[in-house]
Amino acid sequence: MNSEIDPKAYSENSWSLFCHPDHPADRIEAITVSQEWTESGQLWLRYHIDGELNAISTPDPANGERRDNLWQTTCCELFVRIPGDEAYGEYNFSPSSQWAAYQFSAFRKDMANMEVPGVPEIYCDASETHLALETTLLLPERFDNQDLKASFSVVIEEVDGPKSFWAVAHPAGVPEFHHRDCFSADLKASKAL
Repeated sequence: MNSEIDPKAYSENSWSLFCHPDHPADRIEAITVSQEWTESGQLWLRYHIDGELNAISTPDPANGERRDNLWQTTCCELFVRIPGDEAYGEYNFSPSSQWAAYQFSAFRKDMANMEVPGVPEIYCDASETHLALETTLLLPERFDNQDLKASFSVVIEEVDGPKSFWAVAHPAGVPEFHHRDCFSADLKASKAL
């Protein structure tokens, strides 16, 4: 399995995600993630899913509140850490507009809710052939003015039950978005003051 970024998978702050080979997706054609820093130093992300939207199980719209277990159905994710650091943060963004943020001291160790400086804004746009989820968030202060390692991932649940797991890179074995090899995307430090 590929734990290195394929140079063709990255272009100008945009990454192609790859489906884990043990969990194929019959009705999803492609997933890409785009990233930019806003002038105010917020991180903007766009997850674009191409395929048969009516085949994707998505939660009903809800208030943009914090909620656990979003990854159990269709969900977009961001993992971020400072290079060389074992600690990392995890964000979950649901098409329902609900979100979650966790911190870990090392690989799946000492999981706790992450203090966030603001609620992520989540917007969705959909048609019969695509779902796009955009979010804007302010990362915690410890990530300010730092080059970061990131992992972008998506869990897709199809209406008839199967799930597929998408990421920029997958380690060998079962799908594991927390694995260090998944942190293969480079986010340059925000230039905001």
